[in-house]
Amino acid sequence: MSNKVLITNAQKAVKIPSGLRILIRRSCNAVLEFEHFEGPAEISVTFVDNARIAELNNQYRNKPMPTDVLSFPLGQDGKYDIDVTTGCKLLGDVVISMEKAMEQAQLYGHSLQREVAFLTVHSMLHLLGYDHENGGLEAVRMREKEEAVLIQLGLPRTVSYTVED
Repeated sequence: MSNKVLITNAQKAVKIPSGLRILIRRSCNAVLEFEHFEGPAEISVTFVDNARIAELNNQYRNKPMPTDVLSFPLGQDGKYDIDVTTGCKLLGDVVISMEKAMEQAQLYGHSLQREVAFLTVHSMLHLLGYDHENGGLEAVRMREKEEAVLIQLGLPRTVSYTVED
């Protein structure tokens, strides 16, 4: 049984580069593997624009501004509902603003792919119950895990990137 990553593009602001969906699936699988998750799991990833993510951010976090990624975990304390037809544990939803991802990729001087992989890995850790909102050790541990997974994906932070047009 393999993991299911459902990817929906609900925006027209940014063209989705070829291979991005494969990279997102690899990113999700890499986190589950790294965390020794007893799978299989189902994750939904949706690409939106800044306007839509601002609405969601306002609705769920009372922050009426665009953000790069939102995570909507379905599990609690490591317990998940199971889709009876697939046997997958339902982890939750990842919503990525492709506009924000593009802005940040340009800002940090790396590819859109690298940025989206980072946001996916970051969000996956949220779906598995990690949190960085309170800072401190948990935020540090989360950052270390993100780095480790990105290195496994061949996307370490130390590489200098050229932005493709």
